[in-house]
Amino acid sequence: MNSPEASHNFPRTYWREIELPTFEKLESDLNVDVVIVGAGITGVTAAYLLSKQGVKVALLEAGAVLNGTTGHTTAKLTAQHGIIYDELMNHFGQEKAKQYYKSTTQAIHFVENMIKEKGIDCDFSKQDAYVYATTEKKHQKLETEMQAYQRLGIPGGLVGNIPFDIQIKSAILMKDQAQYHPLKFLKGLLDEAVKEGCLVFENTVAEDLEEEESSQPKVITKGGHKVTCKQVIIASHFPFYDKPGLYFARMYAARSYALGIKTNEPYPGGMYISAESPKRSIRYTPTEDGNLLILGGENHKTGQGVDTLSHYSALETFAKDVFGLSEYHYRWSAQDMNTLDKVPYIGPITQDKENILVATGYKKWGMTTGILAGHLLTDYVLKRDNPYKELYSPSRFDADPDIKKAISINTDVAKHFVKGKLEFVPKEPQDVKVGEGSVVMHNGMRAGAYKDENGKLYLVDTTCTHLGCECEWNHAEKSWDCPCHGSRFSYAGDVIEGPALKPLNKLTAE
Repeated sequence: MNSPEASHNFPRTYWREIELPTFEKLESDLNVDVVIVGAGITGVTAAYLLSKQGVKVALLEAGAVLNGTTGHTTAKLTAQHGIIYDELMNHFGQEKAKQYYKSTTQAIHFVENMIKEKGIDCDFSKQDAYVYATTEKKHQKLETEMQAYQRLGIPGGLVGNIPFDIQIKSAILMKDQAQYHPLKFLKGLLDEAVKEGCLVFENTVAEDLEEEESSQPKVITKGGHKVTCKQVIIASHFPFYDKPGLYFARMYAARSYALGIKTNEPYPGGMYISAESPKRSIRYTPTEDGNLLILGGENHKTGQGVDTLSHYSALETFAKDVFGLSEYHYRWSAQDMNTLDKVPYIGPITQDKENILVATGYKKWGMTTGILAGHLLTDYVLKRDNPYKELYSPSRFDADPDIKKAISINTDVAKHFVKGKLEFVPKEPQDVKVGEGSVVMHNGMRAGAYKDENGKLYLVDTTCTHLGCECEWNHAEKSWDCPCHGSRFSYAGDVIEGPALKPLNKLTAE
């Protein structure tokens, strides 16, 4: 059996096995109409839509295109984002809850129409989606959610069982959802955007943004080059430019995990996710040598909780208990940004800055909300009306969920800030074993140590360069993760995820 420890070096998801285009790094200053920072699902969608309208677009990506959260998804195309519609109706009203459903459903239709129009082969198929409850408490939640479906006109219903060896109380069905291979689809869009004149630059880190009175913002890259434009779209998962919006205080980061398991057994159809925590997500995707069963879940706040490898162990136990499977072929994790009210932020970064647009906070549902964000941001750039602008506006504020969630998030931040500063660490750098990472004491200060397979010791200051919280070691991904605002760093200290922009300070072993 492949244990999580033995398979520690699984480097990529199933999606990454396709050949993606490569692009050069930006090596000079540039002047365009629109700069899009982040070549994931939102950035590529917006680049395609804008380029088709004759807009001169430059797409900047810090790493390789389609390699971030978009390349680490479970790839469900669905408007069923957990048990959310009753909650949306209570917080925003029936009309906005209906808009949420319509906007995410339109994203699915866009994918389906593009596949037909452009002949993109991306394993697209219609699937019904289910949220299932194993407890009476969640069953009652599903009954209430079903009432919301009926009031909003969402096609679906309650059922008493699902086709797996899981004892449930009920499940809520949403009909005519879909699944696909996200990178095959987005590669098709990216190819089309490039044909229309879109400029794409990989390994080009956007480090800062200069705002000028002439309404010509300049994106400053790590290499010192400037890209001048009329409008900036920040689609970099977490906004790389956060000075005006303070998004770090309005969101929290969570990690989730997935296993890919090869099986020749017929799959009964459908996409399933549990109402209870820890989450369990079930679906499949076809491959050349049989179905790939995708099992996901085990959500937790970044930098918090138990040893991260235990989350893979829990999913593997689930695979054995329910499906009788004991070996898996792929293993990956993703980081998701969660907003205060569970609705993404899509639009001007602040109310008075319409030339700086942002898209973030997709929770676990970026396959649909990322597509709708690309459309919404395109309409902002082209100054077109869009019925969903108010719903997704980053400047919205609904006192009930926002204040309560903000207090909860920032109380949690304060707790982990203090805890990290007061932690007693009995270990020293020389105690770290090959392949191990750990918090240690170095010259009387808290530090982070990792020893690679060749015995080389990497020593960093674990103080996050964002706002000074102390990072924790992530065993599964071999990274330093901040429990306060979700920044992540490699074992060598380099930034993997924002909001931090600067690497951890590197220390010298003595």
